[in-house]
Formats: sequence, C-alpha cells, structure tokens
Amino acid sequence: MPMNTLKNGMPRDSKTVSLWQQGMQKPEFTIPPDFNKIYDVLIVGGGITGLTTALLLQKEGMNCILAEAYSIGYGTTGGTTAHINTYLDNSYDQITKDFGEEGAKLTAEAAREAISIVDELVTLHQLKCGFEYKPGYLYAETEQQVDQLLQTFEASLKAGVSVRSCDRIPIPAAFKKAIVYDGQAQIHPLKYITGLAEEFIKLGGVILENTFIREHKFQDGRYTASSDASTVQASKIVYATHIPPGINLLHFRNVPYRSYALAIKIPDEKYPDALIYDMQQPYHYFRTHQIEDEKYLIVGGADHKTGHGDPEKAFKELEEYTRLLYPSCSVVHRWSAQYYEPADGLPYIGRLPGLNENIYTATGFSGNGITLGSISGKILSDLLLERSNKYEELFKPGRIKPIAGFTEFVKANADVMYHFINDRFTAEEINPLIEFEPDSGGVIEFNGRQLAVYKDAVGELHILNAVCTHAKCIVSWNNSEKSWDCPCHGARYDMEGRVLNGPARRGLQKIKFSEV
Repeated sequence: MPMNTLKNGMPRDSKTVSLWQQGMQKPEFTIPPDFNKIYDVLIVGGGITGLTTALLLQKEGMNCILAEAYSIGYGTTGGTTAHINTYLDNSYDQITKDFGEEGAKLTAEAAREAISIVDELVTLHQLKCGFEYKPGYLYAETEQQVDQLLQTFEASLKAGVSVRSCDRIPIPAAFKKAIVYDGQAQIHPLKYITGLAEEFIKLGGVILENTFIREHKFQDGRYTASSDASTVQASKIVYATHIPPGINLLHFRNVPYRSYALAIKIPDEKYPDALIYDMQQPYHYFRTHQIEDEKYLIVGGADHKTGHGDPEKAFKELEEYTRLLYPSCSVVHRWSAQYYEPADGLPYIGRLPGLNENIYTATGFSGNGITLGSISGKILSDLLLERSNKYEELFKPGRIKPIAGFTEFVKANADVMYHFINDRFTAEEINPLIEFEPDSGGVIEFNGRQLAVYKDAVGELHILNAVCTHAKCIVSWNNSEKSWDCPCHGARYDMEGRVLNGPARRGLQKIKFSEV
C-alpha cells in the first residue's frame, strides 16, 4: 500500500496523518464479488460521493458494486476538515451574478438538502460519527471585507439561507463585522463513510478494495471495466474519483488545489463551539472536534494550486497564523488534501460529457466536499434511476456558460497550457547526486531527458520518468507529502511512481540508474 500505512489503521494518499485516522481501524469487506454477474451500476471511488451514491442506489433495489483503488476514505474524504455548510466557497452574491437569483436559490436549497441527507442517514442507521449541528460565523477584518460581507449577507438572504448579523465571534480575532449562518454541521468523515459502507454491504452491495480501474469498454449493451487483477461488468458506471479519469472536457474546467490543516490543543480549553471563517485570500477556517474525551481545534487554509506552491511554507504560514490567535497552542496533527476548483464556481454533477450516456460523474466541489459529495449522491442516484432532479440542469457537467466564470476559466487554462507546452522543453539542470538532500527530490534534465529523482534517507536514488501519464505535463516534487504532483490536472504519484490521485490511470515509468 503506497504512502501512509498506519498499522491496522485507515491509510490515506499522503505521508501526513490526519486527525481522522487517529484510532481508526481499517474495516474488512469480505463478501466476494460475482465476476460473471452484470451489475446494475459500478461505482468507482470509495469516498463520500461514491459511498453515498452506492448506498442510495442499493436502497432502491439496484445491484451495485463499488471499486476503490486502495481503501475507502483513502483520498480527500480522509483529509477533509469536514464542515457541512449552506455557506459555500463560492459566495451567493457571485452565484447570483453568474447564475441568476434562481440559480442561487437552487444552490442554497441543494446545500440544505445535503445536510438533511447526512442527518437522515446518521439517524436512520444510528451512525456514531460525531454529527452535530453548529452555527457558522463569517467575519470581516478590513473595510473592504466589510463591503464584501454585506454583499454576501444580502445575497444569502435572497437565496433563502438562514443568516443573521452578530456582534461577537467565538475565536480571539479582531474583526469589524460578522454574520452567522444557522444550521451548519460537522462530522467525523471516516467514521461516517465507514458506516455508509457497512449499511451498503448489509443491503447486498459489494465493495472491492485495492482495485484500480484502468479502463472500461462498452459492448453488447454493457460495460466491462478492467483492473490489474479482475474485470467487472455493469450496465452503468459512476466515476466518483475526485475527477474522472482519462482526458475529457472536465479536466479543462477544473483546477486542482492543495489545502492544509492543523489539529491543535489549547491549554485553557477554550475551544470554540462553532464553525468559523475569515475573509482573507486564501481564507482560514476553524472548528472543534472531540474524539473520545479529547477536544481538538482544527484550523485550515494556506491553499495553493497543486504543484505550484511550497507545502512546507504553507504549513509554516498556517501554524504562524494559528499562534497569533492561540500563542500557547500545540500542534498534534498536520495534513493536506486535494480539491478541484470549478471554472464557474458550481460543481459538475451528472452525465460525463462526450461519452456514452450511461457514464456519470461528480467533481468541482471546491472546499465543500462533504456537502457537495452528499448532494451528488442524491442527484446521481435519481439520474441512474431515471428520475427527474431539480438540480440536474444547474449542475450539469456539459453546461455551457459563456459568461459565468469565463475570466477565471481563461486564467486557469492559460496556466495549464503553459505547463502543458513549456514543461516539454525546459527544466533546470542540476546534479542529483550532489544537490539533493536525503529524503528529498526534484525534476532534473539529464542527457536530454526529464527525470523525477528522489533520494531516500540512506542516499539511494529512485528515478522516474517525470512526464505525467495523463496529459504529458511534467510533475513537481511535494516534500511534505513525499509525492510527485502534476500542476496541470492534479494527478499525484508516490515515490515509486504509483498513482495516488487520478485522473492518471497508470504510474510513472521507473528508470534504472544504468539507463540514465
């Protein structure tokens, strides 16, 4: 198993260990699949989107099989900070400008329904996952932020969101104005999706872990999806893989980002009983979570595009910011995770453009993965059951919005195209034997080839072809997570070249030192 391998615990696609992995035991799924059976739906991906979709479909009598490349919760769901919001990363004033008042109202309704879906599943199945309702505070620190806050406040009200002014916030930060959103929520994400998985299996669902779907083919009215060790047959496929594999339209409508988080202990035990957000760019966010008898303050932020920023610098900046508010705090965990920012601010949920009509996906969740992953499960299950869904058109992956998000779309794709083209011709020449410190890496140009070189703790070199197998961009080294990250579409690989995150389907080519 690549990357972090907690003994008997739930691993994740990173070297850093999230708070959620603490004390978790990796579940075992022992029901054998029937490889001769044609399942109704194959769900690829064992995170919040995949498991919510799988459970809702199985409840409706469909025969589903879920294939996860590693283990459930291995990707972003295991690294989220697990806020469940009606206050979204894309503010309602911006949504109103881009999609109109009705679009903003529908988005707000989708967020409320997402919280209700989680609540209903937790209650119905008595899932012990720390689900709690909390108020959500948003505060402004400058006059410019105050103006933006007022616009957000008015647009939120018009969209039907429950929000009000307030004169205090529950963290020791100076502020000029604040508002509070009612009915927000939080959860322990790994305990939650483990519960969903158990209920799915009780209903006859099948989970295949360590099953990386490399490709699918359509023939005789059904799909045959292949991994290294097996094939699965199904009438329909859902790619709940963060971003769908291969090269398709959605890779040019989403930009990958890394986000950072700390779990800290506060000596005076004055933990805020709320979700809190500032308005800096990138913004910071806070909440408290209790595991067993211990409380932790979770602080997130310092986001940057995947493969662009300095992860160690991001962690340092986040810790320095946290100590301005809590000088005597101690950091217990630090971790990072990946998300995709959509070009026009709303997620893409539904049929995958350009392919057979029975391929579905959900992506572009920004920093609202638990919320949007949950509503994705409902939208996708309705579509697969051939029911209408009121959010279908708004979140349709093939939507064409020539105005909404156009400027950011151009900027994002200009950056992708820069790497797509420029990475093929330039790289700094260095000698890895001399320049690289132990347990570090980088891309070098050597004898006309671009190589991804990692020097391990004992000085041994691990050499890979630096060309991403997805769209042929050049990967960059992430020293915090000890991974190779692609700056174009967010594919990530471990030190041995194995795929950690799609959309890549195959690992980086290994190169022997004698071949260099």
